[in-house]
Amino acid sequence: MTQPKTHTLDVPGAVLYYDVRSNDSSSAPVLLLIGSPMGATGFGTLSGHFADRTVVTYDPRGVERSERTDDATESTPDEHADDLHRLISALDAGPVDIFASSGGAVNALALVARHPEQVKTLVAHEPPAAQVLPDREQALAASVDIHETYQRSGLGPAMAKFIMLVAHKGPIPLDFADQHGPDPANFGLPTEDDGSRDDVLVGQNIISCTHYQHDFEALRAASTRVVIAAGAESTGEMAHRAAVAVAGRLGTKPVTFPGDHGGFLGGEYGMKGEPDAFAAALRQVLT
Repeated sequence: MTQPKTHTLDVPGAVLYYDVRSNDSSSAPVLLLIGSPMGATGFGTLSGHFADRTVVTYDPRGVERSERTDDATESTPDEHADDLHRLISALDAGPVDIFASSGGAVNALALVARHPEQVKTLVAHEPPAAQVLPDREQALAASVDIHETYQRSGLGPAMAKFIMLVAHKGPIPLDFADQHGPDPANFGLPTEDDGSRDDVLVGQNIISCTHYQHDFEALRAASTRVVIAAGAESTGEMAHRAAVAVAGRLGTKPVTFPGDHGGFLGGEYGMKGEPDAFAAALRQVLT
């Protein structure tokens, strides 16, 4: 695999940065590795396991290099799906394969519902699709509370509540959103409010992502092969339970992948999953 070459793409409201690791001798579809709000940096290790094909990573709008050019305070899965549609069109490489994790999986499912002709296989890893959960009201309320905590008190308190939500095992309790959040210092988070309100996760994406209503009729009718993936070590967590529920709505069963929600990470952002085993599982599913 060659060193990544960075490109930019102007889209409505943002300039997207994306990296192409080319393999001109490969006949396999281009492989997109995407997250949200995780950017291209999070897929460095996983990219290295697919040197036999061309791999593309990108920073979603508002993330890392991909600066917004509008003054919007929210990003929606439909906007991200349109960005992906434009990115795939710019690649001009025919139907692509996509591995999409977390919010990226929500965005990729929105893309496939609209443009199935652009995607051969989608592996959607733990989409936090709270709308399909039996405890949806509690999960949605918790997401709103995290956003409101951010607007009121800043990043540390909001991220502490976010960590508490995503790590919770089992249905979300009825009073979860009303509970006092944990001390941010316990997670190494800032305890002082710096006044900024531009965080992509808890500021721009958390409500629109978790509240998104997927078009399951369009997804079931799509020509794209859609595989829902869930981590072996994240059973009971909201994103894992949502993956199981999404697969059920599609009439399939989720494929178990090694590790947890970040099982593909190889030390990026200070997190280490099981990238070798994860990449082997992904290759098996794709082929």
